[in-house]
Amino acid sequence: MRQTVSVTGVLIGLAGASAVLLGAFGAHALRGVLDARGSELWHTAVSYHFWHALALALTGVVAQGRARRVAIVAFLLGIVVFCGSLYVLALDAPRWVGAITPLGGVAFMVGWLALGTALGSIAQRDAR
Repeated sequence: MRQTVSVTGVLIGLAGASAVLLGAFGAHALRGVLDARGSELWHTAVSYHFWHALALALTGVVAQGRARRVAIVAFLLGIVVFCGSLYVLALDAPRWVGAITPLGGVAFMVGWLALGTALGSIAQRDAR
């Protein structure tokens, strides 16, 4: 039996693997390079990146339909915008980059609301 890899599965894998890669990069290659503020920003970015890679995995396993698609897109957008902006701020990007960080936070919230909707639909369906 031939199996195909889904785009969602690849994206979930890339989100998790990149969190590990960037966490290790920050801990080793950037040790002594980042100041205290940069190190704190990097740590925050990696933490949110990991948690939302896990949220993506949960979404891929349990959610269905439109809520699933919305959650996946929102979590990916949040990782790129929220975490990405913190990564580049840690590396001394111009301060204006921080203005886009909250947009990534909003994307994360949309993702969680969509995942919650999907989980609520599953619970409702199972209750019948």
